[in-house]
Amino acid sequence: MEHGSLNKARLQVKKWPQDPIAAGRRHTVGLTSDGLVMAVGDNKMGQCEVSGWRDIIAVTAGNVHMATNTGNVHTIALKLDRTVEAVGWSKDGQCEVTDWYDIVAIAAGWRHTIGLQSDGKVVAVGRHQEGQCQVNHWNDMVAVTAGDWHTLGLKADGTVLAVGNNRYRQCEVSGWRHVVMVAAGYLHSAGLQSDGTVMAVGSNKHGQCDVGSWHGIVAIAVGSNHTIGLKADGTVSAAGWNTYGQCNVSDWHDIVAVAAGCAHTVGLKSDGTLVAVGDNAYGQCDVSSWQGIRMPEIIT
Repeated sequence: MEHGSLNKARLQVKKWPQDPIAAGRRHTVGLTSDGLVMAVGDNKMGQCEVSGWRDIIAVTAGNVHMATNTGNVHTIALKLDRTVEAVGWSKDGQCEVTDWYDIVAIAAGWRHTIGLQSDGKVVAVGRHQEGQCQVNHWNDMVAVTAGDWHTLGLKADGTVLAVGNNRYRQCEVSGWRHVVMVAAGYLHSAGLQSDGTVMAVGSNKHGQCDVGSWHGIVAIAVGSNHTIGLKADGTVSAAGWNTYGQCNVSDWHDIVAVAAGCAHTVGLKSDGTLVAVGDNAYGQCDVSSWQGIRMPEIIT
C-alpha cells in the first residue's frame, strides 16, 4: 500500500514498523535517510544529544503528561545491527538497553522502554509498578507501543494484548480484532483496523477517543490527550485536547507519517520535510528547516 492513494484491499498487519519521526513531551526527533538523527526541544536530561548516533533505522521518544511537572524523558533508537541506543532520563532504568540484541522494533513510555525481538518476544526495562513491563510472556508479536503507564502489543493475528495501569480501561483491548496498528497515550489506547477505521478506549475527557467516524486511515499516532489519523489521501484527522493547537492539522496534505507528543503533532511530507503544530515552548516544533527525513519503512 502506498500513501496518497487508498489500496482497495484491506490493510494488512505489518511486521516490524520502523518510525522515522518521534515526538516526546517537549522534544521532536527525526531520522534522516542516511541513518543520522536530529532532535530539537527540551534537552534538560540530554534527550536531544543524538548527534553522534549512526546507522539508525528507527526512533522513538518517551512522553509524559503535561500535568506532570517534569521534562524528564528519554530518546531511544534502533540500530541497523539490531542493538539499541538510549539517551535522557534513566532514573527507573529506562535507558538500560545496552545488552539488548536482535531487536526489530522499539517503543518508549514515560518511565519504561519496550523492545520487540525478531522471534516475536518482548523485553522491557524501567518502571514496572503498574505492571507495564510485564511482557516477558508475550510471543508472536509484530509491533509494540508504550503509553505513560501501560503497554500494548499487536499480535500477528491482528489481536492486541495490554498490561499496566487500567484505571480508565485503557487496557481493555482483548476484544479487538483485525488490528494492524496500535498506539498508546497517557490514559487511552487506539487501534487501526484493517478496513481503515479506528477504535479507541480509555479516558475520553478531551474527546481523544471520538474516532468512531474516521475512515480511510492508514496510520495513527497518540499524544497525551489527542489522537491523530493519517488518511490514505495524505491528509490528517485529529481528535482530543487542542489547547496548544496540536489538533490544527486540517490544512496538512501530502503527509506520509505522523507523530504525536504531549501537546504537539508532527507530520512527515513525501519530500522529506516536516510540519509541526502545537506547544512550542522549547522549540519542539522548529523543524521546518529539516530535510532528508527517511520515508516510513516496514521490515518483513
